[in-house]
Amino acid sequence: MTPGTLRGKNVTVVGAARSGVAAARLLHAQGARVFVTDSGQIEPAFRSALQAEGIAFEEGGHSDRAARADFLATSPGAPSSIPLLRQAFASGTPVYSEIEVASWFCRAPVIAVTGTNGKTTTVLLLGHLFRQAGKKVFVGGNTGYPFSNFAEAAGPSDLVALEVSSFQLDHIATFRPWIAVMLNLAPDHMDRYDQDFDAYARSKFRITENQGPGDWFVCNRDDGEVRARASALRAARKKGPALLEYSRMGAVEEGAFARDGEIALRITDEKILMRSDELSLTGPHNLHNALAATVAARVAGLSPAVLREGLRTFAGVPHRMELIRETGGVRYVNDSKATNVHAVRYALESMDVPVVLIAGGRDKGNDYAPLKQLVKQKVRAVVAVGESAGKVARELGSEAALAMVAGSFEEAVRRARLCAKAGDVVLLSPACASFDMFRNYEERGDAFRHLVNAL
Repeated sequence: MTPGTLRGKNVTVVGAARSGVAAARLLHAQGARVFVTDSGQIEPAFRSALQAEGIAFEEGGHSDRAARADFLATSPGAPSSIPLLRQAFASGTPVYSEIEVASWFCRAPVIAVTGTNGKTTTVLLLGHLFRQAGKKVFVGGNTGYPFSNFAEAAGPSDLVALEVSSFQLDHIATFRPWIAVMLNLAPDHMDRYDQDFDAYARSKFRITENQGPGDWFVCNRDDGEVRARASALRAARKKGPALLEYSRMGAVEEGAFARDGEIALRITDEKILMRSDELSLTGPHNLHNALAATVAARVAGLSPAVLREGLRTFAGVPHRMELIRETGGVRYVNDSKATNVHAVRYALESMDVPVVLIAGGRDKGNDYAPLKQLVKQKVRAVVAVGESAGKVARELGSEAALAMVAGSFEEAVRRARLCAKAGDVVLLSPACASFDMFRNYEERGDAFRHLVNAL
């Protein structure tokens, strides 16, 4: 599909939240006859936006009208298993993700970042690095600011830094980033992939399927799953993108790596960029994120001097290991963005003091086994909350000296305060989605911040 062929096309947009409404407005502006359908109730702000544009919509279910379309554009929140999408697949009606649709209108080179964890940090760091260089950069995607909101505005001399999820990659056709970054792979969203990790990983690797000569694929050499799949990809594709790697464990053939407390770049030649302890971000996971961003930004033309300054001054990401306050000798850390087991593992690995862990929410088919040894070593108490509280208490609470179930989020914060001693950290790192109690992880983190500041 191209912009010139959209006029008069009947398009159904599935999902009326941020990305769905953004795609609907973009397609409507191009002359498509757009109909928006949502299985739930549309938030007033999104309903008003559709009404203001004169875009037809329905809510509370998908009618027969929704299926009568030349193609469907789907939001990441709509599972591929819903009857409307299954019907489209069966009938041969094309289904495109919002990032696919937006890419038809974008003239700027795209740097796309995916992986199980670290996507938002890496994308926002890339944006910071490019701004340090005086470049015009658009940052968005799965960060909460849809690609469709700015795709048309990004010109050929600009850059786009895009966070992309597996759900968004499930329905691409021509989406082709100039630089694709694969951070890591670990089980997540298993409920959406029928407990099939291979299906989830294949979706992630679609980020590079349309790349060719002149493009770049940046991947994490320290992640065994990524390394194996990248190696197989390179062997299978003779005219694919150039492969660059990064590692915090030692030298790579071409890319960036940490060695003896220093960060080195090896792209055409080798040079020491800076000391690792100069990074504004801390923790081994953030070193990986910084290395990934460094490789992508260097390939995009940024100088070592700009990279050094940007890596030293980046402020970090809200809701990701965010220190809220210290009171009574206890630090309260908001890691609400940790919506899977892998992210919680990163958080606990970075802790060197006893932890009171608040965890739970809407479980996504989690296997908590990778956390058990860390909980035994580092966690004084587990406070379980939300729909998965019972499972969290059984799986993780048994590894800590103390475990309890809280009936509400407010009670969870109160109980955590009572369990903590001076020198401890109360860590909100849920390992679960937020949708049982909140609209999103940001609202959950904001609630934690408010409750902590009220202590």
